Amino acid sequence: MLLDRIIGAFTFRKEVYAEVEKDTSFTTTAWIVVAVVAFLNQLGAQAGGSFGSWLLGAILGTALGVAGFAVGVFVISWVGKTVFQADVTFEELVRTLGLAYVWQVIGLIGLVAIISDTLACVVAPVVFIAGIAMLASWLIAAKEALDLDWTQTIITVIIGAAALFIVTLLIGGVVLGLFGLGAAAVGAATGL
Repeated sequence: MLLDRIIGAFTFRKEVYAEVEKDTSFTTTAWIVVAVVAFLNQLGAQAGGSFGSWLLGAILGTALGVAGFAVGVFVISWVGKTVFQADVTFEELVRTLGLAYVWQVIGLIGLVAIISDTLACVVAPVVFIAGIAMLASWLIAAKEALDLDWTQTIITVIIGAAALFIVTLLIGGVVLGLFGLGAAAVGAATGL
């Protein structure tokens, strides 16, 4: 059943989003999908360097990705309800947008860059195209959950995506900055 839904997300079938919107038992699964996909994405995004920094970067990136997803969903829910009077819950959006998040798994191909620098030039265009596909998938998923017209859905998702981007930059900068300060302090204390 989950595999069918994931295939539906990859093939832009709006019916699958209507199905998960109503399936309250899918909420936890949607969060798990977001966390697993964010982790796989970060494994590719953080590829290179030492194993420890790669794994730690992937874990921190995953936490940041899940937090960013939550903020994006919250903003989309808030804008949809407040500005456009959409009849939607946070959980409905978690289920639909969480399923649409599967497109982020494409970031795993960043591991190809470890094999060969030449292959690394293939990664960026593929990840960019997957990002566009994910945006299209988010729009379809949000439209199903929000029950708004396309213009209202696009505005709502763009505002939510902007909030996700800003929060990711702010939190990411603070977390990575603190991580860097902590590493510098440990290095200074240990003489490494």
